[in-house]
Amino acid sequence: MATSDDHKQLHIAMFPWLAFGHIIPFLQLSKLIAQKGHKVSFLSTTRNIQRLPPSHLISPLINLVKLTLPPVQQLPHNAEATMDVQTDDIPHLKTAFDGLQPQVTRFLEEESPDWIIYDFAPYWLPSVAADLGISRAFFLMVNAWFVAFMGSSPDDLINGSDYRTTVEDFLKPPRWVPFPTEICHRRHEASWMVGNVSVNASGVSDAYRSGMVLKGSDCVFIRHCYEFEPQWLTLLKELHGLPVVPVGLMPPETPNNDEDEAWTTVKKWLDGQQKGHVVYVALGSEVTVSKTELGELALGLELSGLPFFWAVRKPAESGNSMELELPDGFLERTRNRGVVWTSWVPQLGILGHESVGGFLTHCGWGSIVEGLMFGHPLIMLPFLVDQGLNARAMVEKQVGVEVARNEEDGSFTKESVARSVRAVVVDDEGKRFKANAMELGRIFGDMKLQKKYTDDLIDVLEKKRRVTAVDNEG
Repeated sequence: MATSDDHKQLHIAMFPWLAFGHIIPFLQLSKLIAQKGHKVSFLSTTRNIQRLPPSHLISPLINLVKLTLPPVQQLPHNAEATMDVQTDDIPHLKTAFDGLQPQVTRFLEEESPDWIIYDFAPYWLPSVAADLGISRAFFLMVNAWFVAFMGSSPDDLINGSDYRTTVEDFLKPPRWVPFPTEICHRRHEASWMVGNVSVNASGVSDAYRSGMVLKGSDCVFIRHCYEFEPQWLTLLKELHGLPVVPVGLMPPETPNNDEDEAWTTVKKWLDGQQKGHVVYVALGSEVTVSKTELGELALGLELSGLPFFWAVRKPAESGNSMELELPDGFLERTRNRGVVWTSWVPQLGILGHESVGGFLTHCGWGSIVEGLMFGHPLIMLPFLVDQGLNARAMVEKQVGVEVARNEEDGSFTKESVARSVRAVVVDDEGKRFKANAMELGRIFGDMKLQKKYTDDLIDVLEKKRRVTAVDNEG
């Protein structure tokens, strides 16, 4: 029988991987939980916590727990996130991350949270939490199809027993996907998938990490909803034998930027542009763009003839200045119709402005959610991990186009960029993309729907804790 103690305040610990594309969704989920009156301990490294956007730190129920990242010789000084290092050095960042195990274990022993919600990387954490009687959830902020494409079971991921061993094996959907889909990897992306099952400099493979996390979890929380592509949620449950709990698409609330100096400047420029004609360009915080790619993208924007606002983010501490090496004369030639913005950008404010007619994106799942919640068609230029599959899925939904690339090396040209931009923003076919994006926007931007998913998540957290408490008493 339920008692008044059943609904007492829970203590939830959150532990994301050291990438801001992961940290921010974990923080968003923390806010949703805290807004329901539950205490959240958000664990990350000192520098990453110091770099959190101030607008996120709104709840007194969220306690930011600073961890000291152990030094690793191969990492630059102060490198505590993927944006601080080159792609080839990320395995060394995982080595440092694994060195957090004693601090995380000590926190769990001393604080005894009801739940620990973690990312793919801490393969050692589920067993630690289980020994302490703490409920465990794997939070996937990537899309359901990416996880389904990774492997057919946790054991296959752990043991490396996947039937796919060559690049060709990844150029079509895996055989355990029972329904028709056009989603698949391109050749230039498939080599990463082959490498995903190989042991890297951290001592284990990424597939092993994910498999161990899945195998040791009580359930999976995922940034998805039944109103959009529900068959992938069903497939995940069947593959991994775990409860799969969608937490909604987590559309962020649009902040009030009126007093922000950067937004004042940006808005003034946007206000002076033709309605529905600006291309907003943002490739996220994780993508390292080569000088050649940067040049073709810049020249493609110039060739399109459309106004653009380009948010360029240079990885901190990476020593890589390529992001700023724009083609000679580009800034002068496009000064009257384009902005290259190199500091923090008010992305939600820009996407919510009526002058924006298309979003050129790297196709991170969070960026897709933010673009579609405002009904913007997408110009898709994926680079890493799940981004290619996300792009194929959005092409399948006819909400935009993917920039054409060379099948072998993934290179693209200024002509393919310009053609894709114009197709989405000003050509006749763009009307269809816009209509479909607006239709999906009714789901992606539905805050009432998100509230329902948040309520369902809290119900799962409370019920699982109550079951655990009863089991312990028995």
